[in-house]
Amino acid sequence: MSKPTVIDTGVAVREQESFDVAAVDAWIKSKRPEIEGEPELTQFPGGASNWTYRLAYSNADLILRRPPAGTKAKSAHNMQREHDIQLMLKKHYPVVPNMLGYCEDTSLIGTDFYVMERVEGIIPRKNMPRDLALSEAQVRTLCTNMLDQLIALHKVNYIEAGLDSIGKGEGYIDRQVAGWNQRYSKAKTWNVPSGKKIMRWLEANKPNQEVLCVTHNDFRFDNLVLNPDDPTEILAVLDWELATIGDPLVELGNLLAYWVQADDDRVAKATRRQPTHLKGMLSRDEVVAYYCEKMGLGKIDITFYQVFGLFRLSVIAQQIYYRYHHKQTQNPAFKNFWFVVHYLHRRCRKLMRAQRG
Repeated sequence: MSKPTVIDTGVAVREQESFDVAAVDAWIKSKRPEIEGEPELTQFPGGASNWTYRLAYSNADLILRRPPAGTKAKSAHNMQREHDIQLMLKKHYPVVPNMLGYCEDTSLIGTDFYVMERVEGIIPRKNMPRDLALSEAQVRTLCTNMLDQLIALHKVNYIEAGLDSIGKGEGYIDRQVAGWNQRYSKAKTWNVPSGKKIMRWLEANKPNQEVLCVTHNDFRFDNLVLNPDDPTEILAVLDWELATIGDPLVELGNLLAYWVQADDDRVAKATRRQPTHLKGMLSRDEVVAYYCEKMGLGKIDITFYQVFGLFRLSVIAQQIYYRYHHKQTQNPAFKNFWFVVHYLHRRCRKLMRAQRG
């Protein structure tokens, strides 16, 4: 295996997304005087939310995270919150990167930002790097290691970690159902389903009990960093922007919505964004069985959580399509998202019928 071809690296910074490197360099060295030389700046092009940059020094390798230009609502891209969650969680969940610091001084680059240490490794995106060939057994180990990290996160004592204030707590599922139902209604266009049957079903079938824990809320393979020497080992979990105090089974349902397995239909395969199709990966049913066994939950009906996860994903797709439909973006990749919404709603209704049966 040739490391340079599999390790995730940055690219040249887009001109309109550059910033005053000298100002950031001075701020970094005020925090870490031992850092030497001038940084080589690159940018990670992936991700649709916060912008991510690499500052490579001779004796340090750092990541800078900042909101996109033009951000109005600080709550939507709260850099301090994202930094502080990782800082507090690190002591209880070791696969969080080390934080260098948060900068609230917007005069440096026009916005606040935070800096953390870079974890070098492989980020598994839609497909694994071409030069990385994993055996079926290795894929299985990677899959269970990923689920073990999710389980470890859900077992963190969030009160002991000082994280109880990052979410509203009790009533999480009620808020999630109401919020995503409302978002779909606001983003609906003429060519997608009304969604009323699914929204009513979610309201009527909310679980009687909820459990609260730290949830990442975007726990997927492309937010993991793998060890280049052993790609089954997870070195870091990234992107804590959406983390909160939530229900672990809601997070499991959200994870399953993105989980496209090898025997899925053509539409599902066309929407795949992570390598869950590889031989050796657990199926969705096996993911549920593994998670429930490790969490000591026994056999439970997770239909509500699966329907919610698929509906939530349909809302995300529809919000993107709404922007395309109203010519707020012209990205041709979004042209057929209305069809994806139809497809996800069909899967929701199939699960709902199966539960009734």
